[in-house]
Amino acid sequence: MEKKIGFIGCGNMGTAMIQGILESGKCPPQEMMISCRTKKTLEEKKAQFGVQISTDNRDVAAFADILFVAVKPQFYAEVLEEIKDLLTEEQILVSIAPGKTLVWFDEVLGRNLKVIRTMPNTPSMVKEGMIGMCAGARVTDEDMALVRDLCSGFSQTEVIPEHLMDVVTAVSGSSPAYVFMFIEAMADAAVAGGMPRQQAYKFAAQAVLGSAKMVLETGKHPGELKDMVCSPAGTTIQAVRVLEEKGMRSSVIEAMMKCLDISRNM
Repeated sequence: MEKKIGFIGCGNMGTAMIQGILESGKCPPQEMMISCRTKKTLEEKKAQFGVQISTDNRDVAAFADILFVAVKPQFYAEVLEEIKDLLTEEQILVSIAPGKTLVWFDEVLGRNLKVIRTMPNTPSMVKEGMIGMCAGARVTDEDMALVRDLCSGFSQTEVIPEHLMDVVTAVSGSSPAYVFMFIEAMADAAVAGGMPRQQAYKFAAQAVLGSAKMVLETGKHPGELKDMVCSPAGTTIQAVRVLEEKGMRSSVIEAMMKCLDISRNM
């Protein structure tokens, strides 16, 4: 790829994306520039990745062919106001913010530019991410293919209609937090049963990893896979009974619907 890549913001998600793109060889370090407000952080990223750096977001906006805005949602308007006069009609602007619609970008930028909305998640940090993306009217198939190819170094990608982006936030963007809570709870129970803490985390995390892989690779319904573990009068069905009694399913659904509602109203 001969495109220059820019990142405004390099927190956990931005760093995961930067690392994935560079390690996949999809962009040489000298063809990437990043900015953030902290000089120390930038120097650390330069030492780590060998990329160009600047404390001025406008430098990155002027440099990049594909510009990732990887700041917190509450800072998007401020950053876009700062750089909008430098953006060209051929640049591709990539958002990772929940709740910021394509119409919102048109209004803030004052014109219709090439904007791609994405919703990544933190498993991108270990190259097991999932990204939902949708494109503005001016984005070509080639533009989308370029961005998907960049993201393939750290994530699976799916192009979806924009009205589902908030659903992606709930089911993928935020869901690692729910899964971590489940792993932690399973580990706590194992510790209560006498297992050392670190060993408990390993057993719980591997069970989640393997179970997810079974869903993805077998094509079987999750309910069918659950039934395969539940022997008649066995231990597992009793655990499932308690989870049903305590409302595990409804708790997860209600939590995700709350997340969805917040995302829609950001």
